[in-house]
Amino acid sequence: MSKNKYTLLKVEGRAKRAEFETVHGTVQTPLFMNVGTVGAIKGAVSTEDLENIGCQVELSNTYHLHVRPGDKLIKEMGGLHKFMSWNKPILTDSGGFQVFSLAGLRKIKEEGVTFHSHVDGRIIFMGPEESMQIQSNIGSTIAMAFDECPPSKADKSYVQPSVDRTTRWLERCKTEMDRLNSLEDTINKDQMLFGINQGAVFPDIRIEHAKRISEFDLPGYAVGGLAVGETHEEMYNILDEVVPYLPQDKPTYLMGVGTPANILEGVERGIDFFDCVYPARNGRHGHVYTKFGKINIKNAKYANDDRPIEEGCGCPACKRYSRAYIRHLHVAGEMLGLRLCVLHNLYYYNHLMEDIRNALDEGRFAEFKKNALAQMEAGAD
Repeated sequence: MSKNKYTLLKVEGRAKRAEFETVHGTVQTPLFMNVGTVGAIKGAVSTEDLENIGCQVELSNTYHLHVRPGDKLIKEMGGLHKFMSWNKPILTDSGGFQVFSLAGLRKIKEEGVTFHSHVDGRIIFMGPEESMQIQSNIGSTIAMAFDECPPSKADKSYVQPSVDRTTRWLERCKTEMDRLNSLEDTINKDQMLFGINQGAVFPDIRIEHAKRISEFDLPGYAVGGLAVGETHEEMYNILDEVVPYLPQDKPTYLMGVGTPANILEGVERGIDFFDCVYPARNGRHGHVYTKFGKINIKNAKYANDDRPIEEGCGCPACKRYSRAYIRHLHVAGEMLGLRLCVLHNLYYYNHLMEDIRNALDEGRFAEFKKNALAQMEAGAD
């Protein structure tokens, strides 16, 4: 018996406010998933830190965990939840995007994809069944279907057959996951499969694909293949076109997006789940988010600035340390500097989502979005 239940609590236009029950706990949407590629957030951030900064879902990467330490080892250790000491939901992406990003090292066929490991060059084969087996070994709450992510500027003559194959792969993923979830030694027998909508920037292909994958009646659906080279306007246009054709009574996940402004625009168009490496990656380079946009803490003007990164912020960095001190840490090459900036950025993202949820609860999201975007454009000092 499945323990997954998506309950729509509020709707404002296309924006959705919901609750999603999973075997690893209930989450509130819209939400931002913190990206822990190899089972850890880059920047010396622990799972205890994630709990303290309000993270609801951690996202890890199937391909990277398969390469090291190996999904079979993770299964031996009791699954990724136990391995990394995290008891809330985990989403694993399928490895499809890594296949896309390793374009020079791969060969795509109907069975799956052959490519070279970025670590040691060994040949790896991954198809729908292999991806499901790896994700089952990891024991994540949500497994993503194995897909191909065509480049956003690919010709229609390439995109259509690619999307058709992704649909066939989804069918194989579903069959294999059903089989794995029925096995005696499977770690998470309630593992969910989310399908992925593809189609580059072609609305007609996207819409037709959304209709086809919706027929699989999966627990959730993602819009993939965006934020890979197209403009923000093209991305928003695709969301306007395709989201209405995905089930409103299931979670909708926009993969790999994005900036705070992207998130506000995505929520307005009906997105529940977001993930992006920006907050952690930018934090490691001293770029920190505030309500008034992004600042580079390494700039000389912050050398004697005794204010926190953001006034009123409750993150571990802002509660205790000044911009001047955090800048000093970065300039001196101290790891604490990047750790504090990553913690601040992840706190900022998770609490932006909380503010969005509160605005939706109170029926004032449109006004909140307008004010938040205006503040971001005003710039920080």
